[in-house]
Amino acid sequence: MKILLTGGAGYVGSVTLPLLLGLGHRVRVLDSLLHGGRSLLGAWGNPGLEFVRADLRDAEAVKAAVVGVDAVVHLAAIVGDPACARDPEPARAVNLDGSRSLLALAREAGVRRFVFASTCSNYGRTRDPETFVDESAELRPLSVYAETKVAMERELLGLPAGDRLAATVLRFATVFGVSPRMRFDLTVNEFTMELLVKKRLVVFGERFWRPYVHVRDAARAILAVLDIPPSMAAGQVFNVGSTEQNHRKQELVDMVRPHAPADAQVELVKREEDPRDYRVSFAKIWNALGFSCTRSVEEGIREVATLVRSGAIRDFNDPEFRN
Repeated sequence: MKILLTGGAGYVGSVTLPLLLGLGHRVRVLDSLLHGGRSLLGAWGNPGLEFVRADLRDAEAVKAAVVGVDAVVHLAAIVGDPACARDPEPARAVNLDGSRSLLALAREAGVRRFVFASTCSNYGRTRDPETFVDESAELRPLSVYAETKVAMERELLGLPAGDRLAATVLRFATVFGVSPRMRFDLTVNEFTMELLVKKRLVVFGERFWRPYVHVRDAARAILAVLDIPPSMAAGQVFNVGSTEQNHRKQELVDMVRPHAPADAQVELVKREEDPRDYRVSFAKIWNALGFSCTRSVEEGIREVATLVRSGAIRDFNDPEFRN
């Protein structure tokens, strides 16, 4: 296929890109390079890669980018609660208005597939965090980021039955692991780096639940959806992760400790409530697609710890590594 990959220079996109190219797909990456473009260099010489530097809000650039495309994999966004809370209006303009424009232009161009990156954060604080929520659960967005994702999901899932474009929503668990566009503001990566480098970690609300997924498994899920017939993909929502990889923050700390210096300190800041507290079931993606995760949180911690100790990164405070 010829695939438009928005956000292809990002944390998940830069892992997805070489997998798509390796399968023989031709990939047109559209990215504004808000966090730089070095993550693309490993794929730069591949004849199947085409790059367009543009913002989602640039309708003319997006209109040109969807021409001749079989599928859109839409990862581009202002990602994460802190980034969206800091500048909510630009976040809404990119995540919602830009995404709506992309969808409309893709339909106009005759694109057949649309895979949308959403988030398990949409579940917010569940009524009973000891039970597992699935794709049919109530969405309770508690941040600008989640609000934009929920609103865009409704746009996609509200397409008329039989529409030529088959839209699929992927609700990713919190992602971790090493990527060409590395991030140290994601929980697993952050905990690992902070304990190894700064030897001090402050944890807020250690008993609240989150699901986690390795960045390579997130990319593999995108490929799995593209591999099924459009009729099976249309109107579907899949949580992406592993039911076994729902963890409390305290469990993450316990997994990181063996890799950290003996004098590393952890400060636990008690919270009676957390805005987000949820355990997620990932049974549907296994039952429907046979998809399962290949890398555990423990393996991801070991991977990040090896990177941290290697000396390959010198300044962990560089804004490049945070959204």
